[in-house]
Parts: sequence; structure tokens; C-alpha cells
Amino acid sequence: MPVDPKSLLDPALMARLDALEVLTHRVFRGSQKGERRSRKKGVSIDFADYRDYVRGDDTRFIDWNIFARLERLFIKLFLEEEDLAFYVIVDTSASMDFGAPMTKFEYARRVAAALSYIALRNQEKVGVTAFDVRGREVFRPARGKGQLPKVLASLSRLEVADRTSLGAAVRDFVTRCTQSGIVVLITDFLDEEGYEEALKYFFMRNYEVYCIHLLSPEERNPTMGGHLELIDSETGEPQEITVSEALIKQYRQTVESFCSGIRDWCTARGITYLPATTDQGLDLMLLGYLRSKGLLR
Repeated sequence: MPVDPKSLLDPALMARLDALEVLTHRVFRGSQKGERRSRKKGVSIDFADYRDYVRGDDTRFIDWNIFARLERLFIKLFLEEEDLAFYVIVDTSASMDFGAPMTKFEYARRVAAALSYIALRNQEKVGVTAFDVRGREVFRPARGKGQLPKVLASLSRLEVADRTSLGAAVRDFVTRCTQSGIVVLITDFLDEEGYEEALKYFFMRNYEVYCIHLLSPEERNPTMGGHLELIDSETGEPQEITVSEALIKQYRQTVESFCSGIRDWCTARGITYLPATTDQGLDLMLLGYLRSKGLLR
């Protein structure tokens, strides 16, 4: 449900986030000069290499010291600084509306707000996408600290609704967001269609992908017992069960297998997998865990 945008970022947390910046481990090529360096040889302040002079080259970049020694003309090449997009994708399907004292959706929204704040503060171009059965752009990529109120307002208006189609959402995203950059997907991965084919769409672009797999403590370690009727939050289908110690044990094994399967699949394909639970403090999540995983420093 809509909330006050100011509630998404605690001022004390913002002060601690001021020391962080987004890291990238890949080489990107953007559409304009920005804060990130690529190996595309261009004109900037950092020397990269030499190549032989050919007729028509800009003579300002001839290294005359080398010419004096070798009597050959060489052009100095430099690392060109280029743009980097920072995308956050938030799962707003019905299954995210679960957890206490904070739902997965609310936690995801706050993580998205904090990451956007860090990126905007460091002059990254930030875009936000939400998805259930389809992906929809809720904040068009823009840069500058002045964009933060707009990002928070966009996140504050999000609501959970409908079922999940991760595949359709990622396909929509890569079709729309063609600029290279970092992608942070925040989801519980509860999708009947699975995740493998969906995540493969990311490989169509030069993204560096982080998947934050968010579950509630009750989903990882349920404490309920007795005879229950469970209702699927996305399909509405009821299921009667009798909870026993053996069933709880089997459930925990299934969840662990599910999570480790996503982790192994992602790791084997260069996607960083980040498991998280909603009882994990945001300061620990951002200042500790995400730094240790290489997204922030």
C-alpha cells in the first residue's frame, strides 16, 4: 500500500550510507561521459596505451618525447570515462505481501530506496522497475541527488498485486533498458514458471546482475503446527495440511534445496546471489552484507 516517501529512508541510516559507493567489476560502454571508466580508448586524463600514428590523427596526442628517441610517431591513448546505469527491479507480486513485523515487499522497497540513494549520491543514473505478471518502469533512469524525492515517491506508490511472471518481467526490462550497467533484482523467486529461463534474458545485455533473494523468517523456519488450511497468495487455491515435525523437516530441506539451487545456477553464470531475510537489519544488509558481496564499498 502507498506510504509516506520519507518513511522509506531513515535519516540516521542515510548518514551512514553517505560513505558508500556502488562498485562495478565489468567494463561498460555508455552513451555519454559519466563516472565510470571503460576500456574504450578515448580522451580523458588517464593514459592507457600507444599506437602508431596514421594520417588524419589528431597531432595534439603525438608523443614527441618518443619521437625524439625513436624517430617514429606514436599516438597516446587514454581511458574514456563513460556512463553507467544502475537499475533496481522490485517484485510486487502477491507473495511478497508476507512477513512480520515487516513484509518482504516493504523490506524490498526500503532496500531499493537505500541503493538508489547511494547510486544517486555518487552521480549514477538510476532507474526503478516493478513487476508482477509484467515489468513496468516506475522511474525512468536519471541522475543527480535532486532525483531522490522522485525515486522515493515512485517507490512509495507501489502496491502488491497479482501473480508473478519473472520471465515476462525480465524480458520487458531488457527490451526497454538497453544501456549497460548494474542490475539489482529483489524478489522471493516464488514463480511457478521457475527462474532459469527468466534470468537468461539478462544475458542479452551487458549487465552486471545481483539477485537479492528475499524470504521471511517464517518461510525459512516455520513455527506453525496442527491442522491448517493454507491459501496460496497468488492463485487463491486452498490446501489442507497437518503440520508435524517430519513435515517441518521436509519443508526446511525443500527450502534449502530451492535456495541452494538458485545460488548455484547464478554463481555458475556470473550472477551474484544474495540471500536475505526480512529480520535482517537494513544497516547490516547494506553496510555489511552487500559490501562483503562486492556491490558496495
